[in-house]
Amino acid sequence: MPKKRSGGGLSPTQQAAKFLGVSVLAGAVLAGIALPAVGALGLAAKGSVESFDELPANLKTPPLSQRTTILDAEGGQIATVYSRDRTVVDLKNVSPYMQKAIVAIEDSRFYEHGAVDLKGVLRALNKNVQSSGVSQGASTLTQQYVKNVFVEEAGDDPTKVAQATQQTIGRKIKELKYAIQVEEELGKKKILENYLNITFFGEQAYGVEAAAQRYFSTHAKDLTLPQAALLAGIVQSPSRYDPVNDEAEATKRRNTVLKRMAEVGDISEAEAAKAQQAPLGLKVKQPKNGCITAAKGASFFCKYVERVFLSDPVFGKTKEERAKVWNQGGLTIRTTLQPQAQKSVQDSLKDHVYKSDKVAAAATLVEPGTGKILGMGQSKPYGYGKNETEYNYSVNSSMGGSNYGFPTGSTFKPFVAAAALEEGRPPNQSYPAPYEMPYPATVQTCSSKPWTNQGNDKLENESESEKGPYQLRKAMELSVNTYFVQMLADIGMCPVVKMTDKLGVVQGNGDKVPEVPSSMTLGSTGLSPLTMASAYAAFASRGMYCTPVAIESITQTVGGAKKSLEVPKSTCSRAMSEKTADTVNTLLSGVVDSGTGQQAGLSGRANAGKTGTTDSRKNAWFVGYTPNLAGAVWVGSATQKVEMTNITIGGVYHSQVYGGDTPGPIWRDAMTGALEGKEAPPFNLVDIPNPPPPAKDPGDKNDDGNGDGNGNNGGNDGGFLSGLLTNGGTNGGNATNGDGGTFFQGQTNGNGNGNGGGRG
Repeated sequence: MPKKRSGGGLSPTQQAAKFLGVSVLAGAVLAGIALPAVGALGLAAKGSVESFDELPANLKTPPLSQRTTILDAEGGQIATVYSRDRTVVDLKNVSPYMQKAIVAIEDSRFYEHGAVDLKGVLRALNKNVQSSGVSQGASTLTQQYVKNVFVEEAGDDPTKVAQATQQTIGRKIKELKYAIQVEEELGKKKILENYLNITFFGEQAYGVEAAAQRYFSTHAKDLTLPQAALLAGIVQSPSRYDPVNDEAEATKRRNTVLKRMAEVGDISEAEAAKAQQAPLGLKVKQPKNGCITAAKGASFFCKYVERVFLSDPVFGKTKEERAKVWNQGGLTIRTTLQPQAQKSVQDSLKDHVYKSDKVAAAATLVEPGTGKILGMGQSKPYGYGKNETEYNYSVNSSMGGSNYGFPTGSTFKPFVAAAALEEGRPPNQSYPAPYEMPYPATVQTCSSKPWTNQGNDKLENESESEKGPYQLRKAMELSVNTYFVQMLADIGMCPVVKMTDKLGVVQGNGDKVPEVPSSMTLGSTGLSPLTMASAYAAFASRGMYCTPVAIESITQTVGGAKKSLEVPKSTCSRAMSEKTADTVNTLLSGVVDSGTGQQAGLSGRANAGKTGTTDSRKNAWFVGYTPNLAGAVWVGSATQKVEMTNITIGGVYHSQVYGGDTPGPIWRDAMTGALEGKEAPPFNLVDIPNPPPPAKDPGDKNDDGNGDGNGNNGGNDGGFLSGLLTNGGTNGGNATNGDGGTFFQGQTNGNGNGNGGGRG
């Protein structure tokens, strides 16, 4: 006589053992396979009961993986990403038709039996004996739910999925034990809710809400009778009954479900007949999974957000832990992307560079003082086809960018200037700066071993007319190479290294910028637009550098409950004094006002920036900012094989590409749109005194126009023409505000601007 537990009745384990012992033949159906000769049945039953008792007591149900939604800063959807497209809903938000349809076709006695339906088992056994095979199963809805839990736990691991679905006695015994537990703990309504949320409906749709969206572009709560019957019919074989690929088979299956609903009394015969005559009425919504589907041209930013999540320890100590959270999904990620700024970036890139061009362009906008990435885009779209790429040219290689970044050219020079100012050099520092010169014999590094010019390497300026002496303002405006190499030799490389460290400046591969003069002055080392925009943002914020951030907040939904996740924060620190930053802002304001960046200048607001062009014109840059927005634009070839001479970009022919004429206008238009309607604060500019005039020759009585540039003809009124006519001297004054000529660049012999190179 079987033992009874206190309180009467058999325990769940004893019930299961009794069930298995009394109806061993039913066990064959439970396993979904045909057992061999009857002589083996006793052994099978004994082994099954022992395995049953050895199973863990509780079913561990992993949180259901759901879709993750990525939003912009204003709550607009950028993209959805998921390993499984699922949105969990409460049973009250599922159409009653859907609830009845799934029960009718999958387990019509669901509300009458326990974890196992013995009548159903015997009925299935009889059917299978008649067919000499396994033509009908007997799993209850609860057992099916448990099996789906096993599959969900297996994730995308094919081996684990195979184990979770293998047709063996052992797996069925495990399924049975947990089904009994689930029945006792959850109750019918909750089991039905869980089943509808976990089961696969085909076409990448997991759960009834995703299925309703996929096939009918509606919500689960709004499903009609014919729609509900169609979805319920798909579950048994999503591939066979897929209405998208086989409408006839799906219709036949739907009508079977409707007939069954009438048989069990859920609907009338008339309702069933009417619904059977209805067309399928599909309104298929194509699955949009992943950053490739992102709106607003934000695919690359979307991938950057994903990379941040998978790499930042704030989301998990190990790569595996972070990946598990990401794949589980259910995240609502609000990002820093500002819709107005992003649209402006994309519009500007589209206007100036075609995706079919030989070169590409990338642009990134960052908010000074916060590090927030407000816009990120590039001319070649995200994808894997012709004129597409999966590489994000705006970021470092660890975040999906190019291997090394791109050489920045003269956009590196402001870092040298900032380092020199921090070292105490005056803002009107002067150096001879000839047109051509050898690199210094030695330059001090951060180590005890100086850099030496072993190959007697030389450098030169862009134009033979660029020969000094120059002071800092004019050297910056003209981007005089020899000036900044002499400045580097004066202060040594270590102050520049310390400055770039504080500004987060690293190569595209994450390494520090090498301590060689070409890298430390002329930008021969590859950096990313995000790195440059973030570094220049420190100038805009008067010396405060903030690490870039892309995520504002994350809410995760698990089991119907929502919780907030910690997100990475920007770390802000002082990179230089306010005075140094203000001086750099003054210098770089001159670049867009009267220097190489005039084509990039903004109207109606304070702005500053720097052009950059590398050897053989393989890269062109403009990096600039206002007090409330910084941006970097790169134009070039990702392979670094295209020399931008005699080239057409965006429908415009260029004999030679410069930082001011190609990336400059992209920056200008992107910034203009991003800042439209925003406040226009001023910089805290400083007064940079002119160098003292040279001593006059006592015998020279005709000084006007030959001395300080501020004589009767060399100053504000004369401009280019006056300077030319009076032959202003090389060491003339710095009449940077001359109004005479707006289209001619001053020459080295003065022409109204004693130091040359500015607008007359």
